[in-house]
Amino acid sequence: MPEISRRALGALVGGGAVGAVAGTAGAAEAVPAERPFRARPGAASGQRPNILVILGDDLGWADLSSYGAPHISTPNLDRLARQGVRFTDAYSGSSTCSPTRFSLYTGRYPGRTKGGLAEPIANRAQGLDPHHPTLASLLKKAGYATALIGKWHCGWLPDYSPTKSGWDEFFGNRGGVLEYFSKLGQLGEHDLYEGDAEYKDLRYYTNVLTERAVEYVSRDHGQPWLLNLNFTTPHWPWLAEGDEETGAEIAEKIRNAKSQAEVSAALNHYDGGSVAKYAEMVQSLDAAVGEVLTALRHSGQEEHTLVYFASDNGGERWSYLWPLSGEKFVLQEGGIRVPTIVRWPHRINGNQVSHAPNLSPDWTATFLEVAGARPDPAYPLDGASLAGYLLRGEQPPEHDLFWRVRANRALRRGNWKYYRDAAGKDHLYNLAEDLREQADLAPDRPALLAELRAAWERTDRTLLPYPA
Repeated sequence: MPEISRRALGALVGGGAVGAVAGTAGAAEAVPAERPFRARPGAASGQRPNILVILGDDLGWADLSSYGAPHISTPNLDRLARQGVRFTDAYSGSSTCSPTRFSLYTGRYPGRTKGGLAEPIANRAQGLDPHHPTLASLLKKAGYATALIGKWHCGWLPDYSPTKSGWDEFFGNRGGVLEYFSKLGQLGEHDLYEGDAEYKDLRYYTNVLTERAVEYVSRDHGQPWLLNLNFTTPHWPWLAEGDEETGAEIAEKIRNAKSQAEVSAALNHYDGGSVAKYAEMVQSLDAAVGEVLTALRHSGQEEHTLVYFASDNGGERWSYLWPLSGEKFVLQEGGIRVPTIVRWPHRINGNQVSHAPNLSPDWTATFLEVAGARPDPAYPLDGASLAGYLLRGEQPPEHDLFWRVRANRALRRGNWKYYRDAAGKDHLYNLAEDLREQADLAPDRPALLAELRAAWERTDRTLLPYPA
């Protein structure tokens, strides 16, 4: 492997700094300090990996014990981090659910497509155009089997579906939220499907998805596969296994709702939840991931499976986000910085922590490269592949990280972040020194502020405008 550069070494070091921020034993033990990135020496590169993409829903950056949560125990995800690479500066493609899924599925900014302009999708008129290439369709063309289990949130039937966008199999919900037992969703209707047919199962949804994922990874596959496993946990309503009574009350409110607003109010569950209940939900997510990874190991495919775990956006309400400011819906760090873990035993050594900034579309580009699949030149990617960084000791890709959410805007370049809030005020932060985004350096660095603002505006001019 080529000697790692100073820049790459600076971007990828041990867990000492992260552990100091988090202040927990779980974070501090993750990796020795100042260890450069390592791919496995002598690992053959010829075999294409299975790709298991696991998303939590509204999981905050510090909601895992390995990221600093003092009151949440996540042993399975912490183990996954020790076996691979834990990223401290990874970001979602947007601060809400469906735009991030667009960016991960397409490898492009959400604003490239009409459906991505919805923040998030909330009606039948919006969705991912079936003609647009996706990670699944491109891998399928390259010989992969493809499946999506869990939350789709990129459009409803009859116009939109995972099976119309490259996934061979689909089992899950089409909307952004559902009651965990009845499976009543955001349109006030039943929202659990196998393929394009409704499916009835009144058990706790996280367990149902886990069972399906275990079955999929345990199969005797005759070709490499992609599985998008999208949990709804720990998204509201605040329900854990055993909370059938509370779930029934929410379901009854949905059935009796006279308007979409009343359906949304029932699912938002503003009168429920607690720190303890949220911790229980996160821990159930961790247990679910543990079951799937155990099945993967027992199947004999662990060595040749690239596992990627992340959240679709920042946390909300009950999340533990310290020291970040903001939460879901905004472009402060708490709304877009997410826990991200990657493991590929055959190619990447464990016990590593990376501080290289990256964004959802970068992972789409990475998965395509390691799978030997080519993007469609008519739909150029906005992401930059991390494969060279992960596997060949190259410098991490250097490119601006860009976000746009209505009046909010943000761009990160190196350690600098340009941010415009909802009131239209521009801010400039040095994230290396001010992770909490409290010291606004815009008045002190007007030239840099203008440079980053101009860079944001150049990218914005290439995107679709929001509907009036």
